[in-house]
Amino acid sequence: MENTTDKIRVSIVEDNHFIRESLKNILDNSNVCSVQYDFKSAEEALNHLCDTPPHVVLMDIDLGKISGIHAVKLLKEKCPNVQFMMCTVHEEDEKIFEALAAGASGYILKDTKPQELITAIQELVNGGAPMSSKIARRVVTSFRQKENEKSENHLECLSGREYEILELLVKGQLYKEIATQLCIAQETVRKHVYNIYKKLHVNNRVEAYHKFYGN
Repeated sequence: MENTTDKIRVSIVEDNHFIRESLKNILDNSNVCSVQYDFKSAEEALNHLCDTPPHVVLMDIDLGKISGIHAVKLLKEKCPNVQFMMCTVHEEDEKIFEALAAGASGYILKDTKPQELITAIQELVNGGAPMSSKIARRVVTSFRQKENEKSENHLECLSGREYEILELLVKGQLYKEIATQLCIAQETVRKHVYNIYKKLHVNNRVEAYHKFYGN
């Protein structure tokens, strides 16, 4: 998201009243987010969310007749500029990849700490693909299991620093964490990631996973 004083507009799709209210409190009490809509079903979201599209949607998976994953697919077609992040208890590989394939750009667990949730939302609107650490590990492990050998031929075009950043990126680290670990500016990390995506012909972190693990 470009420089702006506006808060990040977030919508919540969650059928559990307690969890929905907890998420609303966390976001509305932050300095960077505000809740635009909160829906208790996918049907409500499909009927009203795109009237005034938010920046980000936090989407549960188990929502009744229409699952959160199917809702993401339908809403992404109607509101292509909205960023979707699953917020769920599910850690199964199948659910993770179905959600990413449907159009979600992030995947976090409901036990994510409040500040980590806010940071993930900021990362999402800035072009990242935030995932809870458990989910990132499962993604990495899944790709490794599917490949007997990691193919690195397509990575030869990267510089040493770019490869180093890519390794950290696919482990689920945020730009600021990479910057701290490598003792470089966060903006420098962004520039390197831009060059990495360009060289690998990918558009986001999820596609970079595929390139990195030869899937």
